[in-house]
Parts: sequence; C-alpha cells; structure tokens
Amino acid sequence: MPHCIDVYTREDLYKGVLAVYENKAEMDKLCDEDKKLMKRLVDNFLDSGLGLSKEDRNALKEMNKRLSDLKVEFSQNISADKSKMLFTREELAGVAESFFEDRETQAEDGIEKYVVTTKYPDQIPVMEYAHSEETRQRLLLLSATRCPKNIELLQEAVILRRKAAKLLGYKNHAEFALKDKMAKTPETVMEFANDLLNKLSVLADQEAKEFETLKRADKAAAGQKYEGLFKWDYCYYDTKIIQNKHNVDQEALKQYFSVEKIVPGILNIYENMLGLHFIKVQNPPVWHTDVEMYEAWEDDKQTFVGHFYLDLYPRDDKYSHAAMFPIRYGDMKSDGTFNYPAATLVTNFPKPTSSAPALLTHENVTTLLHELGHVFHFICSRTRWSDFFGTNTQWDFVEAPSQMLENWAWEPSVLQKIAVHYKTGEPLPEDLMNNLIASRYVNSGTMQLNQLSLGLYDMHIHTSEDENLDVASCFNSIRNKLSAFKPGSNKTWGAATFGHVMGGYDAGYYGYLWSKVFSADMFEARFKKEGLFNKQTGRDYRKEILLPGGSRDAMVSLEKFLGRKPQNSAFLKAIGLASSE
Repeated sequence: MPHCIDVYTREDLYKGVLAVYENKAEMDKLCDEDKKLMKRLVDNFLDSGLGLSKEDRNALKEMNKRLSDLKVEFSQNISADKSKMLFTREELAGVAESFFEDRETQAEDGIEKYVVTTKYPDQIPVMEYAHSEETRQRLLLLSATRCPKNIELLQEAVILRRKAAKLLGYKNHAEFALKDKMAKTPETVMEFANDLLNKLSVLADQEAKEFETLKRADKAAAGQKYEGLFKWDYCYYDTKIIQNKHNVDQEALKQYFSVEKIVPGILNIYENMLGLHFIKVQNPPVWHTDVEMYEAWEDDKQTFVGHFYLDLYPRDDKYSHAAMFPIRYGDMKSDGTFNYPAATLVTNFPKPTSSAPALLTHENVTTLLHELGHVFHFICSRTRWSDFFGTNTQWDFVEAPSQMLENWAWEPSVLQKIAVHYKTGEPLPEDLMNNLIASRYVNSGTMQLNQLSLGLYDMHIHTSEDENLDVASCFNSIRNKLSAFKPGSNKTWGAATFGHVMGGYDAGYYGYLWSKVFSADMFEARFKKEGLFNKQTGRDYRKEILLPGGSRDAMVSLEKFLGRKPQNSAFLKAIGLASSE
C-alpha cells in the first residue's frame, strides 16, 4: 500500500529502528516476538531500498507504488466484469430445473433466451451438466477471454517485479519473495513441484483414458467424429465419471445442504472444536442486506474474542472468488489490553430462489469449511503485534489450517450432523453419503495437476530472465503442456483472471500444494486418530496452530501440535497418491 511504501522509505525511521536492532543490550531486554518484530522492521526497510543509493531507492519506491496500483486495478477489473452469454433452453439441456428458476431472460432475434454469466453459480452448473459441447465451449471461451486489460497490467507487474528484485541484489522476484517463506528458495520449490509432476502425470494419464472413452462413446452415439478432449469437456465428463462410478447425484445432495441449515451446523462444529460461542447480531451495521454479523466469545460467554461477517452471495462489482478479508487486526495495546479482531468471509454461493432457500453443492460446503478456517485462524490469534496476527504467517503455511478443515466435509460423523433435507428435515441418506465419500479421489490426478500447472506458471514468470516474456501465451503454453485437454483456441488469456498472482500469491501459488503436506499430517495424526470432536485436540489446535499466528516459525507450531516433525505420507493419500508411499 502507498502509505506503507512511504513509511518504509523514511531514513530517519530506519536509523531509529537500526539503533535498537544493533544494540545487543537493548535487544536482550526484548521478548522473542519483539525481537522478531525488530528483524521484520529492518528487513522491511531493506526490502524498500534503504540499503541502496538514494537514486536507486527512489526508483524502487516508484516501482512499488506502481505495483500497488496495478494490483488494485487488476482486482477491480475482475470484480467489475459483467461478461454474459444467452442460451436457449435446448442449448442448456441437461442442466437442472432449479438453474432456470428466477433466471433473467432476454430476447435475441425474437427468441427468449436465458442469461448465463461467468460467475461461479452460473458457469459451474453449465460446464458440469450441459449436454451440448458447443454450449460448454462458448461459455468456457467467454470466461477465458475476460478482462483483456489485465494482461497488460500483469505484463507490467512481472517486468517491475524483476527489475525491483535485481535492484535489491536478487536473481529474480521469486528469490526475493521466497526468502521468508518455509521453502526459502526457488530451487526447493521446483524440486517439490517436479517430484509431484512426475507422480501426478502418471495418474492423470490413466484418468485421461477414461475421459476419452466416455467422450468417444458420446460422439459415436451422436454419429459425430471424435476430435479429442478439450478444456470444456473436463467438468462435464468428471461429473459423468463420478455419477457412473459412485452413483453420486449432485442435485439430490444439494437438497441436504441448505445455507440456513449448513451454516449453523458448521459454526457449531467450530464452536465445539475451538471452545467458542457465537452470537448472531440482529440489525447489524453492514455494507449490504445479505451480510450477517456475528460476535465470537469464549465458551464461558464472559470473554469477548472478536467479530466476523458472512457475505455469501454474488452481486455486481463484488469480489468474485471466495476468501477471508481482515477488517481489523488484533494486537496488544500499551496498557496490556487487546484490540479485538474482525474479519469477513466472502463467497459467491447460489442465491435463494422464490421456491427454495440457497442450496449448496458439496464443493460449496467444502469451500465454506475452508474459508471459515481462515476466519477463525484470524479470530483466535493472540499476538503482541499485528504484523504477526492471525493469517500473517509464512505464506506457504497459511493455507494449511483451512485445508485441514476441508476433511470435515468428507467425514460421516460430520455429514450426519449438518446435512439435513431442507423440506423434510431428514438426515442425508446413508447410501448417498457413502457414495459421496467413495468419490473423493476420483480424477484427483487431473485436478491436482491443474493446480500444479498454475504454480509452475507462477514460478516461471517470476524466475524467467526473458525480457520479452509474454504472460498470456506462457500461461497457455504451460497449462496446455500439462493437460490432456486441448484448449480449442489459442486466442484466450486465462492469466487475466488468475487473481492470486496479483493478490499476494506471486511466486507463492505453489503453497496450496506445499501446505497440504502439513494439513494432511495434522488431520491424520491428531484429529482422525483422536476423534474429530475431541475437545482437547481442538484446544491444542487452537493453542499451537491458531493462537501464535506468525509470531513464531510455522515449523515450530507444527512440531508442537504434532509432537514430531511433519511427514508426507498423509499428503500423498490426500492427493490420491497413496500407492506412491
């Protein structure tokens, strides 16, 4: 942010901090977190150019300010995008009846058509269920050609990041960005990624044969020529494979996942796990009528913990993904009292209709558990300094607590508690639940390889020495090379909506897979072994993982919670590679 950039380029402040940091007697008086803060401050000043000549420092300052502006504009462009397409009912054959309820229509050439946007609640059902390949192709290509201006912004950002890193004495931006993360170096990241690539490629190749068999059969039945697998085929045939193998009816499942039942059920799980008590605020001061506000208290109902907000449904100009956003950081005041935190959960779940409440897919339920994990990582933290509060941990660890909590969406004891039919109140039938759980690792090689390709792209653009690197074509090249699904068109620019690479995950997207090593180990070693509802395990998790935030290295927190160093066997199982142990 521009204000922080100005602060960390002030030489007078740097000299003051350095006077303490280089004074051993003064440093010895400080507690560990205070010492960590002093090192962080010195590093921030140096990263802002205080070790450079005045001319280079000013040049770096201007680069950082421009980068800040580019990030904001990139994100705003995605949020403001209103891409849409019109389809007839026939073109959307296969999509559930509930999709059409209350849906906007427009006349085109005298024909009434349905409006379909690229927002998740619209795009995903069409990609998963529309029988027409042309329909899926049109919608996917629309999605992959949004926000063309963002390519220019990303291109400029990559160039500026490279220049800034070299000015500071680093080989590339990735080397600069990784120095404080768990991985430390680009070489470590690439060793991790290439090992996974070798394992996942074998699995994905096997899965591709099943996709191909299904599509060939569909083409033969329609009397059409088979021309290969394309990007717009993945979701459709993935859904078919899950239905064929495990008889999982996603539309039937949704009836048991209404927001009005699932949200209280999941919040209750977090209350019991973390020793908290939540109170929904009536008539809250919020930014939209959809938003709910909650107070979090200790379970003794005497000690206040913080506030959180739920902003669950899509609307124009809203952030289009799912994320936790801090509103107010917690830290300790000079008098020893605490500034209480506040955070908001932002998602884009399907809205209620005129005949039914908001009904979630199982994937939505998993997302809700994950993002609330970030919320309570934030709410439950207690540090002296906001710099280390909550999710201000090492960035390749930050996803681990939330990823661990996704496991709850696949556990029978949890589903029996939270999945209730919105009309009858009946629990999720055992056969439907068992079929869902059995489908967990179907096509996991293809899915994880897709995730890995994004991480490899991120690392490539932030380590490349190519001054003429084209971020759009590079995105397509890497993604296509690692996928059995052809693009169908090279005139796309998916990088324009890869928000993470301009939202703090630059040279860090690998962290989603890296942190799964820790999330899987925490789950299997403690919660799975000791019980999902074991209160002591939950309290240990809160104390050793959530409470410290980034005030100590993530590895220290992990070892205290696990009682040993992390292992990767549970991780291999969690990404469908159990046989590789």
